[in-house]
Amino acid sequence: MLAIPGGLAACSGSPERMTYDLTAPASIGSVSGLRAQLVINEPTTVQALDSDRILVREGSALSYLRDAQWADRLPKLFQTRLIQTFENASRLGRVGRPGDRIVPDLALSTDIRSFGIETETNQAVVEVTVRIIGDRSGKVTAARGFAARVPIASISGPAAAQALDAAMSQVLRDIVRWDGRSGARSAE
Repeated sequence: MLAIPGGLAACSGSPERMTYDLTAPASIGSVSGLRAQLVINEPTTVQALDSDRILVREGSALSYLRDAQWADRLPKLFQTRLIQTFENASRLGRVGRPGDRIVPDLALSTDIRSFGIETETNQAVVEVTVRIIGDRSGKVTAARGFAARVPIASISGPAAAQALDAAMSQVLRDIVRWDGRSGARSAE
């Protein structure tokens, strides 16, 4: 995880907004390689998560950390780190985004259901559903939900970003490990 100063502090003494980046796991563990080509679509999500802000949930109320933000919109950042995780695992013949000029065998679609801090449990929560879709047939060949919870020391930008990065890394590893045991094999 990388923290970048988000701008100059205002003369009024308001705190500086820090920008945080999420990371792709460099080590995945043992996975078997496939020759399938995979396109990873930008995740869908609700409006509250389609932002560069770090979400905090207190019961049913939603807010954002005032002094922290992501390096990009969360769906785009998640898509980039998922692609990098597949690449780091040397998992597929080729992986990319729609429009990357590859002829995919499969498309991987994700929906970010939760990505934020829960104050009631003091946890970073990441929940994602994944569908593998045959590119030629349009048929969903496999689908599954993934979730991770990581304790958070405090409700602050650095602690939230670190815990959410750890939870997301766990989910990304699980997605890459799962992919070959499911519908990706049908493309071979």
